[in-house]
Amino acid sequence: MKTISGTKEWAQHNVNILDGCSHDCLYCYARGMKIRFKQLDGREWKEEQLRVDPETARISKRSGRIMYPTAHDLTPQHLEAHVIFIRRQLEVGNTLLIVSKPHLECIERLCQEFAEYKEHITFRFSIGSNDNQVLKFWEPGAPVFEERLEALRSAHAQGFITSVSIEPMLEGDVDTLIATVSPFVTYTIWLGKINRLKSILAVNGFKQPEILVRANGLISTQNDESIKGIYERYKENPKIRFKESIKKVVGLDLQSEPGMDL
Repeated sequence: MKTISGTKEWAQHNVNILDGCSHDCLYCYARGMKIRFKQLDGREWKEEQLRVDPETARISKRSGRIMYPTAHDLTPQHLEAHVIFIRRQLEVGNTLLIVSKPHLECIERLCQEFAEYKEHITFRFSIGSNDNQVLKFWEPGAPVFEERLEALRSAHAQGFITSVSIEPMLEGDVDTLIATVSPFVTYTIWLGKINRLKSILAVNGFKQPEILVRANGLISTQNDESIKGIYERYKENPKIRFKESIKKVVGLDLQSEPGMDL
């Protein structure tokens, strides 16, 4: 039976308008793909560049949920372009899963602009740790924990559907993180392992000994015994969902159709 992984666990479709991402995450899969296929044209990954014009991009009504973005993030640098593109998607009747390591400025703007479309938007904020030193190491250009939490609180307070992705689970106390974000989550909290970390780091050019030491340490915290312990603690929690990387360890069935597990 065909099984579903990655972005297809969450949505039937995915769209992007940028190449590059100023968050500059060390473990970024999209970055690795661009490097592997020599598509950066001499730029650094953190130098964002519009790939399509949001005002003229071809947009149509799609059946099922659209995840936006998947290969970059929503940053202040291109906020106006994001607003234009999201509005055009919503105006034709699409339903969006907006995924971001959230900048408060961006989320407050989106909430203001799209209050009338609340039932067609789910915000899913990526918060892999509550430790800012950890976030700064793995995601050097992304917002600190407190800003991400405030963005979550803001969207929640304004009545939007809110969700959190703790994938990848980074170093830190996942139990405290779950307890901290739960009051502001109306829907789901996703847990997932770090995937293919050392191979992605190698492609992305991060081969320094100190980075490999941190990578080995992170991988060691996600051994099968540890993952099974997390699963046992949260399997009865109605908000918690498990990504494919955890389902494989604990023996849960994988999805066979895209976008069926929000």
